[in-house]
Amino acid sequence: MSEESVNPVMPVMDAEGRFVAGTYDVIVVGAGHAGVEAALAAARIGCRTLLATLSMDNIALMPCNPSVGGPAKGHLVRELDALGGEMGVNADKTCIQFRMLNTGKGPAVHALRAQADKKLYQFTMKETCERTENLDVKQILITDLLLTEDKKAVRGVVVETGEVYYAPAVIMATGTYLKGRIIVGEHTYSGGPNGQRPAMHFSDSLREAGVRLMRFKTGTPARVDARTLDYDKMEIQPGDAECRNFSFMSDVQTREQTPCWLTYTNEATHRIIKENMDRAPMANGIIEGVGPRYCPSIETKIQRFPDKERHQLFLEPEGIHTNEVYVQGMSTSMPADVQLAFLHTIPGLEHCHVMRLGYAIEYDCIDPTQLKPTLEFKDIHGFFSAGQANGTSGYEEAAAQGIIAGINAAMFIKKEEPLVLKRSEAYIGVLIDDLVTKGTHEPYRMMTSRAEYRLLLRQDNADQRLTPYGRRVGLVTDARWARFTKKQEAIQAVLQQLKDAAVNPSDAVNGRLAEAGIQAIHTRTTLYELLRRPDVTYETVREAFAPDIELPELTDEVRQQVEISITYEGYIKKQLEQVAHMEKLENKLLPEDLDYALVPSLRDEAREKLAAIRPRSVGQASRISGVSPADVSVLLVWLEQQRRLHQAEGEKSCSSTK
Repeated sequence: MSEESVNPVMPVMDAEGRFVAGTYDVIVVGAGHAGVEAALAAARIGCRTLLATLSMDNIALMPCNPSVGGPAKGHLVRELDALGGEMGVNADKTCIQFRMLNTGKGPAVHALRAQADKKLYQFTMKETCERTENLDVKQILITDLLLTEDKKAVRGVVVETGEVYYAPAVIMATGTYLKGRIIVGEHTYSGGPNGQRPAMHFSDSLREAGVRLMRFKTGTPARVDARTLDYDKMEIQPGDAECRNFSFMSDVQTREQTPCWLTYTNEATHRIIKENMDRAPMANGIIEGVGPRYCPSIETKIQRFPDKERHQLFLEPEGIHTNEVYVQGMSTSMPADVQLAFLHTIPGLEHCHVMRLGYAIEYDCIDPTQLKPTLEFKDIHGFFSAGQANGTSGYEEAAAQGIIAGINAAMFIKKEEPLVLKRSEAYIGVLIDDLVTKGTHEPYRMMTSRAEYRLLLRQDNADQRLTPYGRRVGLVTDARWARFTKKQEAIQAVLQQLKDAAVNPSDAVNGRLAEAGIQAIHTRTTLYELLRRPDVTYETVREAFAPDIELPELTDEVRQQVEISITYEGYIKKQLEQVAHMEKLENKLLPEDLDYALVPSLRDEAREKLAAIRPRSVGQASRISGVSPADVSVLLVWLEQQRRLHQAEGEKSCSSTK
């Protein structure tokens, strides 16, 4: 073949002379927990997606504690899974201990928590991303956001090596990497979590685009060598005997579990910290960012709770194939010598070797009130943000935002209706509504107390609430949908059977009830009504009346749904009534471009706050700090006036046409 016949593929250059390395539907900046869920969602829905990461070896990195779930966070993981996300599936594959927390309380606050094998979790998620159709994963550092000339829409991103990637939708999931600064005692340096590179230039590009940034801080404890710990001085914390899973699709029945261990700080620990408080970065002015209130450093705990004699610490293994152990409850940025000194005062850690020092990290994040409930920026078309970049803390909060951003970026590309979850539908809805409506002045952490409809938003019924949404947007597979519908049919069938099956009071019936530990009945009673009693279970009733009344044997998840829906029926009904009342306000939509200066009788503070947040509904407006019930009434009156005005204009137009 002659040289003249060769037709090499020439690089494509854009108008500015930059190499165009690729064109996509969606670009996700960052491959932490928010980024991977966003990228997987967009790709699975059918969008050609690029996932950009600083390091291919740190996809889904757990730079802090090696765990998934816990109070409220476990609810988020279950909801994420119900929508078709990956965190729950990945946790079930790679976690080494599961425990159900708060079992002594009601089902609304039951919370599943798992210890992860940190590296296995990362590389299993990495494999999932690499094998997902429509998804490209690249190790690149993005420095700039490409916008249209009027700065009202995204076009793509610029990489540090000069090439560009184009896409009409970009999701920012930068975690704690934006201008990251690591702090250990008096020593500071630019860096990301776990010794990674920081992203030092992307913040400047955001500011140029008009994005408001904040400076937050978080931290992590030391990791100690398991071989140097004395576990005989600690309390063992085993996993649950019953095998548990996060994902509604997991069929794992048995699992080898690794124990955690409990120990405590003491007077000597506290004394060393107090004596060195002048060297603490939080006290000497080195730390500038705002830290998390609900996950404070050990030095903050000592200052905030001076009368507390001890603080509990959990020793959590970071994996099966490592000796690193995470000291949960002892986040710190104290100098190295101080860290070692106070660790050696703790029972079981007297001779511990520190493998990684605790540190604090400061980073840039955005003011989330700049976002719509879809997680798209209000003023930049096609630009979305998710995770710690939005001012949150925690893997679960990040992943929950990630899947919503990924779904809505895909809906944006497909020109379909976005997904906005209500506060009454999901903890994810509470999380996002809190962020975009109220904002946050510190790293936001999800808690059950933030949800006003907790009894409706249980972790056990996340699939009932959200799987239909996942199906609508294209994330729920046929296999998942078939399993879901089969479960729902089983629940409805047995509930109807319990309502139809009735027994009359008799010596024989009451004798059966007495044998089962159930109080006697005195009037004709359905089995449904029997199950309303707090001390009665489905299995108790099933065994008491077999074989005369044949009730089916239920799976644990179906049985749990049946028992909770019957036992708490009255409370659930009350919450549903509250939701219906609030829905009236949520359904009163406000024009996106409404000029609040034209709405008479609003107070100045309310006018200012409403103009800044630009709520999508009167319901959202009612949750804005500074908007009073009187202001809400003004909005309702104004909307009704506008409706009547438009109606009158429509009637006038019809008359003139006739």
